[in-house]
Amino acid sequence: MEPLHFSFIIPVYNRPEEVRELLESFTKLEGNYEYSICIVEDGSSISSEKVIGQFAKQLDISYYFKENSGPGDSRNYGMTRAKGNYFIILDSDVLLPENYLQVVSKSLTDHYTDCFGGPDAAHASFSKLQKAINFAMTSFITTGGIRGGKDSEDFQPRSFNMGLSKKAFEVSGGFGTIHPGEDPDLSLRLLNLGFKSKLIKDAYVYHKRRISWTKFYQQVHKFGMVRPILNTWHPKSERFIYWLPTLFSIGFALSIVLFLFQLKWLLYIYIIYFLVAFLTALISSGSILIAFLAVIAIGVQFFGYGYGFLKSTLAVKLLKVDPEKRFPNLFFKHVP
Repeated sequence: MEPLHFSFIIPVYNRPEEVRELLESFTKLEGNYEYSICIVEDGSSISSEKVIGQFAKQLDISYYFKENSGPGDSRNYGMTRAKGNYFIILDSDVLLPENYLQVVSKSLTDHYTDCFGGPDAAHASFSKLQKAINFAMTSFITTGGIRGGKDSEDFQPRSFNMGLSKKAFEVSGGFGTIHPGEDPDLSLRLLNLGFKSKLIKDAYVYHKRRISWTKFYQQVHKFGMVRPILNTWHPKSERFIYWLPTLFSIGFALSIVLFLFQLKWLLYIYIIYFLVAFLTALISSGSILIAFLAVIAIGVQFFGYGYGFLKSTLAVKLLKVDPEKRFPNLFFKHVP
């Protein structure tokens, strides 16, 4: 294996302050590793160029501005211009812990794979809402468990924290135009091409998720809509477990109807579940308010994802509608 030269690929859209915080975390990385940073401005109206210029003497940064074509296409744009032989793809709303490169470098040196993913965590400085949403997105008792945390050779990384070799990028062609869902789509195509992937459990990033309740619902709703499309493209990836948020939502609505007819047992099961979720969040966060917000976040997550999954399944699977025509907001156009 040739020596690793990492290139961090970061698409950004109207988020200069996020870029500042992320670059500040780069200046605190431990270890003497060769790496460069490639930031791709995806048609922003609020430029990050001045912020990036403030770090030019401390970090090896390349900056590109291009027409808006979505994060997947922007990552491809960056990888074709990056200096390194191994790409690490980050979202602009993450912060790196000081030992991040040490962990990644050691893992790839000990057991090389052409693709890897790392988890996300909540930083102490995050707001209570951010911590609650992070719990909902990562906990084993929510759809965080569906996203998976198994250390296997078929792990499907998420693009907020994802590694990809230059060879894997060139063979696969990189990300497609769907969004969200471009990351599991690429992961599945890589596995079909014979590449191996893995989870590096200790290579976590702090994922800030600057979102409101409305934006959180919209995000998980899109996640649900995308999954049936991916199942159609990659039939071997289809799992019954993806139905759980939909079944959970239908069951909750049914439990309320049954309660009105004095059949209370199903609603009691849901109450027990949310109580367990509250206690789990309370133990992990140490905050009653965060635990309460986490329960709300779990409800939003299940209902948003479940409804999106059901709607997309009916359109794509039952009615055989072209996903790009039915859900054009899930697709970007490629820009050369």
